[in-house]
Amino acid sequence: MQTKYEQEFIRFGLKVQYYRKLRGMTQEAFADKVGMSWSFLAKVESPTRAFGVSMDKIFAIAEALEIPASKLFEED
Repeated sequence: MQTKYEQEFIRFGLKVQYYRKLRGMTQEAFADKVGMSWSFLAKVESPTRAFGVSMDKIFAIAEALEIPASKLFEED
């Protein structure tokens, strides 16, 4: 997906991946917990392409990771 926010989408996905791994979850287990397919989650976490998600999915991801949604947008 071409977007002017490509780097932000990629950074978001890497944050999801970071917190998922911090919680010791595989993509498959996390996808089940969030109610998404494994392949969808793999696209979100991809470090090489931008993949946007809806606000509903952002909040579901944050809830499953037990963090505020804002943590997924913080810059280090």
